Amino acid sequence: MSVSQKDLADIIRGCVAGKRQSQKELFDLFSGEMFGVCLYYSRDRTEAEDIFHEGFMKVFQSIGQFRHEGSLAGWIKRIMINTALEKFRKQRHLFLLSEDHEVADDIEPERVISDLSAEELIGMILELSPRYRMVFNLYAIEGYSHREISEMLGISEGTSKSNLARARYILQEKVRKNYYNHTVAKIRS
Repeated sequence: MSVSQKDLADIIRGCVAGKRQSQKELFDLFSGEMFGVCLYYSRDRTEAEDIFHEGFMKVFQSIGQFRHEGSLAGWIKRIMINTALEKFRKQRHLFLLSEDHEVADDIEPERVISDLSAEELIGMILELSPRYRMVFNLYAIEGYSHREISEMLGISEGTSKSNLARARYILQEKVRKNYYNHTVAKIRS
């Protein structure tokens, strides 16, 4: 659903006033995209739904604080990510590696990414443990720096870097395995 800036401003005003119809319109406008964000930061669909619902409750409670200094979608997305981070901190799902964990740096990039579908690559990311997926998503997908991630998660920058390196290593191994399986299947057929 596409809306004009004027219509969006009216929806926001309605949400600030607590109008249910405006809340429904805002929800309908952003629910698909935001549920996808929640899936990236959760262990499974049920946890994503919890984050999603809690996040939208926060959106409706704080919509009056939206300053119109960026996109509304970006503002809502940040609330969803922060809600996921809070959930992880509360439930202690982030068992992050310490800084001294060794990760191989000599892995050469392979040219097999083009053989992967977007769904396969997203599936591989979702298979990462929560500790790695959180840092990987914040860094590689959301574009946060290691300093910002360390502040968000209450870890050192070195731990953030080490977890990112480990996530990349795991993904590279998954890509290699996928490539090998596709190659063997082509040879056999």
